[in-house]
Amino acid sequence: MSPLADQYYNSALHKVAAAREANARVLEECAALIGASIAGGGMLHVFGSGHSEVIAREIIGRAGGLACVTGILDPTGGFIENLVGYGTTLAERHDRQHELRPGEVIIVISNSGKNSAPLEVAHYAKAKGLHVIGLTSLQMSQTAKTVHPAGKNLHAVADHVLDNLGVPGDTLIDIGDGTFSGPTSTLVGGMLLNLLMLGVIDWLRAHGHTPPLLRSQNLPGAIEHNRLVGEPYKHRLTRQLA
Repeated sequence: MSPLADQYYNSALHKVAAAREANARVLEECAALIGASIAGGGMLHVFGSGHSEVIAREIIGRAGGLACVTGILDPTGGFIENLVGYGTTLAERHDRQHELRPGEVIIVISNSGKNSAPLEVAHYAKAKGLHVIGLTSLQMSQTAKTVHPAGKNLHAVADHVLDNLGVPGDTLIDIGDGTFSGPTSTLVGGMLLNLLMLGVIDWLRAHGHTPPLLRSQNLPGAIEHNRLVGEPYKHRLTRQLA
């Protein structure tokens, strides 16, 4: 293994462990919030623009995940995420087609916390009465100037904040010529979301509810199971279950 890869591996493992500890209280609070919403028939919504969509996608239609997770999709892949008004349009379209209901929860993901589309999705959801969880680098969100005219970054808009402990630039490893590599936002963000989902599952079971869990379609009988468990949610999913 290369020295740079070894350095990244050790640093990234440390950051994952540190992020778990730093976010323990918020993870517990948010698991209860999401669990109560799901127990009442609600959906969990998630949005990430650009590379943050990779993190959001981790919990949508996931084997072993909750069937009631749906995503706000950006067909441009974040290409125009700083066009003011575009994020609002995305949220409005999702609301018309799949509904954003008061009391539900949305997770908005933006490593920098400053870009327009995720901020507008968060503002729209709050105005609709949803609880907003922001997944961001708190260090970045607190220091990077937002491009949105409302003037607030994600950490200041969200009701709850999960901090991926990312550094400005999202890279850990100095490769020796003043440039850096080794990003962490996807690795840590995906871990935090999976910890949160398992917390939701724990909450549902502890309160007498059966979590609507999906199975890998590679297992016998899984497609039939997934159709059954997804039936109550299928009209609200942006990704239809097989």
